[in-house]
Amino acid sequence: MNKTDYESRPDDALRWCKELVKKRAGNFYWGLRLLPEPRRSGLYTLYAWMRQADDIVDDARDPHLAKEELARFAEETRSLLSGGKRAAGSLWEAMSWMHSRWNLPSEPFEDMIKGQNADLEERVILNEDSLFTYCQQVASSVGLLCIEIWGYEDPDAPALAVDRGIALQLTNILRDIGVDAMSGRCYLPAAQLSEHGLDITSLVGWRRPESCNSLIEYWIDQARSRYESSLPLDQMVDPSCRRTLETMTAIYRRLLSRLEQDPQRVINVPGVRLSAFEKIRVALRPSRGTS
Repeated sequence: MNKTDYESRPDDALRWCKELVKKRAGNFYWGLRLLPEPRRSGLYTLYAWMRQADDIVDDARDPHLAKEELARFAEETRSLLSGGKRAAGSLWEAMSWMHSRWNLPSEPFEDMIKGQNADLEERVILNEDSLFTYCQQVASSVGLLCIEIWGYEDPDAPALAVDRGIALQLTNILRDIGVDAMSGRCYLPAAQLSEHGLDITSLVGWRRPESCNSLIEYWIDQARSRYESSLPLDQMVDPSCRRTLETMTAIYRRLLSRLEQDPQRVINVPGVRLSAFEKIRVALRPSRGTS
């Protein structure tokens, strides 16, 4: 990083993003901290933006007011990305720096907002296609932005980033089925639940163990297959960023393995987590790309 880069960095704003990631993103922090600068600060900023969008939805007591707040957040994002007026605050100062450096596409940001809006609606995910669309909106969109910051040359990288995002989001959904049910949410397709003779109440009660196991094992397989299909992505991003991608993926794959060993753990509250020690151990292991 040259002198001009340091002079143009909004250090206080970027430090705010870093502290937010450290506090709120246990699974991502141990991977992101392996990145070189300025990419590390770029990813901290991107996570801070995602966390802000998530919090608008997750902390909502009045869905109507939350929709209005999310609409304002979306408009502030559009304005910044299009070179318009920048909203006040550390997040937007850091976002302005990030966008000026990487000129990120606006579509993934829009897709993420669509996914957040969907979470504010009283709706049921009817089928697999709807679930995959949701995963692409809230997770693959992030993957597409990450690889822009990390850098890549292979034209196949974006499609693989979409698959990796689906795998990560399915893992999130599976580990938090019990947690989501407590807030009235269910991301598994209603049609598939019905085919197994289940609804969300009977699933979280594990009342038909054979059917419950069959359903959860199906989605574990779906997630695992996308981890496998997207494996070449690890070698497509810039070499300085590969450890980060491998580490974040390894943490989530380990979560998935624990659910595979005991599918009933999907109904646990809180959901399955890794300890800080386990995350550090994953982060310190040698990269697959090293000789």
